[in-house]
Amino acid sequence: MPRDPLIALVGKPSSGKSSTLNSLTDASSKVGNYPFTTIDPQRAIGYLQIDCACARYELTERCKPNYGWCINGKRSVPIELLDVAGLVPGAHQGRGLGNKFLDDLRHADCLVHVVDVSGTTDAEGKNTRGYDPSYDIVWLREEIVRWIYGNLMDKWEGMKRRHIATKSTAVASLQNQLSGYSSNAAIVQRTLDRISLKTPLETWDEDTVLSLVNAFIDEKFPTVLALNKIDHADADKNIAKIAKKYSNAPIVLTSAISEIFLRRLAKQKYVKYTPGAEFIDTRQDLIDDGDPEGGNLKEMDEKLTTRVENLKDLVLYRHGSTGVVEVLRKAAGVLGLTPVWPVRNINTFGSENGSEVFRDCVLMNRGSTVADVAKKIMGDAPIAYAETAGGIKVSEDDLIEPGKNDILSFKVGRA
Repeated sequence: MPRDPLIALVGKPSSGKSSTLNSLTDASSKVGNYPFTTIDPQRAIGYLQIDCACARYELTERCKPNYGWCINGKRSVPIELLDVAGLVPGAHQGRGLGNKFLDDLRHADCLVHVVDVSGTTDAEGKNTRGYDPSYDIVWLREEIVRWIYGNLMDKWEGMKRRHIATKSTAVASLQNQLSGYSSNAAIVQRTLDRISLKTPLETWDEDTVLSLVNAFIDEKFPTVLALNKIDHADADKNIAKIAKKYSNAPIVLTSAISEIFLRRLAKQKYVKYTPGAEFIDTRQDLIDDGDPEGGNLKEMDEKLTTRVENLKDLVLYRHGSTGVVEVLRKAAGVLGLTPVWPVRNINTFGSENGSEVFRDCVLMNRGSTVADVAKKIMGDAPIAYAETAGGIKVSEDDLIEPGKNDILSFKVGRA
């Protein structure tokens, strides 16, 4: 049965991983400015913001998700996140909590590398000034490469002998070794295609295997760079350097601590704020806009007002948002996730008799078919037929794409 995607937050200690997790979820991961604050991997539910199908049919007022929420056609869909122990140089040799950290990553489908762009923590997460955070991107990638490469080379000679004896394909032999990373034959084939590797496996040298591992990581663990702590004075020069060096990488500028602060103020009724939004409204803002009640918000003292104004100047006005909501959108884009709405009634988009629509939404991987959706939501139940919007019958082999075959109704039974 297709499993839900898992996005892992990685980075050195004190980079802001746990703050980023908290800003994406309602989790309460420990936050501290010292190494190894997070020891055990923590799974939590984040919320990916997407355009809901209800907006296509002007049904936003009747859209009532079973999980997550939908506001004016903007839907927040649950997605699983993993926050693991901080990684330090030498982790692949067991330094720090390296072996544990790397093992926790096996089942991840995408990595979000939280990078401290303030330059105030060194490679081990200790306080400093003037550190070059682009180095973190280099060595963290290298640790993952060395971990997988070391595991593969430990078994290489035995694998090669079996490969020759059984006359297996390179894909089959490699998948047997890489399955522990939640790989599959399609990923292995794309890995080989990525580096155009067509020579016989038994002839590969160590450099070839190393190239293979690098390509495998690109396929199995696509990575989003979340450049965190953008409100710090030294962040701009570090951001510019990383953006130039990694011009083709998916990059998001974030201030996780600002997002947490704004959500807390909103809960306490000091501001009106939608997670990930560009603007916030204070009581005085609303009064100036003609609302004499100021939206029933509390009045802030001078200290709090100054802090909010600084946050607006350093984060919202300069960067457009705190960035954390965009992190999940970017990760979903890297994975090619497509939201699909299973409905009972293909004509009303609701239950058989209810007025509420689009109650469920599932995230499907790139290349998924109608049959994959059916299996994910209904298991092995036999499907007589499937329909999409307009009552059009679709084949189980038809692909799922945004705006096409992404609203589905299934009739259980034998065809």
